[in-house]
Amino acid sequence: MTQSMPTTRDGDAPLDPPPEYQTLQEEQPVHWVTFPNGTEGWLVTRFEEGSAVFSDPRMSARRPRHDNPPGEEPEGAEQQGGGGLPPMFVMMDEPDHGAYRKLLAGKFTPKSVQNRLQPYIDKIVDEHLDAIAATDEPVDLVQALCLPIPCLVICELLGVPYEDRDGFHGATEQMMDMSNPREQRDAGAQWLLQYIGKLVEEKRANPDSPGLLAELVRIADEGGTILTNEDLTGVGALLLFAGHDTTAAMMGLSIMTLLSQPEKWQQLRDEPAKIGTAVEELLRYLTIVQFGLGRVATEDLELGGAQIREGDLVVVAMPAANRDPRAFDNPDMADFDRKMSRHLAFGYGVHQCLGQNIARAELKTVLPRLIERFPNLRLAVDPSDVPMDTHGTNYGVRALPVTW
Repeated sequence: MTQSMPTTRDGDAPLDPPPEYQTLQEEQPVHWVTFPNGTEGWLVTRFEEGSAVFSDPRMSARRPRHDNPPGEEPEGAEQQGGGGLPPMFVMMDEPDHGAYRKLLAGKFTPKSVQNRLQPYIDKIVDEHLDAIAATDEPVDLVQALCLPIPCLVICELLGVPYEDRDGFHGATEQMMDMSNPREQRDAGAQWLLQYIGKLVEEKRANPDSPGLLAELVRIADEGGTILTNEDLTGVGALLLFAGHDTTAAMMGLSIMTLLSQPEKWQQLRDEPAKIGTAVEELLRYLTIVQFGLGRVATEDLELGGAQIREGDLVVVAMPAANRDPRAFDNPDMADFDRKMSRHLAFGYGVHQCLGQNIARAELKTVLPRLIERFPNLRLAVDPSDVPMDTHGTNYGVRALPVTW
């Protein structure tokens, strides 16, 4: 029986995935569903099967969008960027994907993040916590902390002027909100492309400009890559919107988790050295990619007892897979003592999120310093009154009013 993809969360448990996923996990973990836009395909809800999808070379990253709103024509694989964006390397297969990855991966290693960005992250986090302390309560932490920190970091990395944040954040919100009509999402994407395109030209005119974008322009101009102007613009736009939107969502949800589960807040206050395992657990527990990531089978294959046909869309419901009891004991509990080898919050395999080490560095800096500076921090509203972002590609909070 075909089932519509379940995406509605329980209002009484906003940090948990939609409850229907649990039923699918037990009864049919690779299940034929109809996605919101009418596209049909397989939904994978278990961890091992999800890992297999991401690591199987017979699964192509060139896929149609499955998360468009109801009534909207799905975008095909030929419109790879989706939402008016040009083809992006995250939706390419080898060898094209590998060429982009080789060019960029060295800039995102733990060592590179530590040397290049950590001192800057330390500085801006302290500055923002100082500003919060000097502000009248209550304060919305999304606007005061969760949004500006990732924006500043990705601007520093790319060499994008932070004073332009209202423009590129507004365009990102417009583009990533799946409740907007396609014309509005496309308009956001086009704004972003034009902005980055203009920035690429400015970097080309000023080759000594700081930042990764200028570095990529210099490499391209010296013949070190095959990147065209369109490629540079697409890479810059992807890094800019993905680099701030995802981490801002994760930061807001992480703080909400700590405030709504005070024993977790207290544990990190008593044992700050646990921040590394706590961040990994929060990434698993919250898994913000709420509509999942898709692949397309390039040949017939078997997966979790289901017969997948060549050309079938296969979507991994990552929030469900990361709550799979076969892979994690007590998966619906955030356990900062959990021994865990890996999770799927950043995907898996060759397409695993490029910016994951930056996100980790930001979370591992913000959370302990917030606890240290504001040990009595608490929500200023009932948890049920925190507005959740249920329409964005990433799940998160729209505001997080707090007092101390």
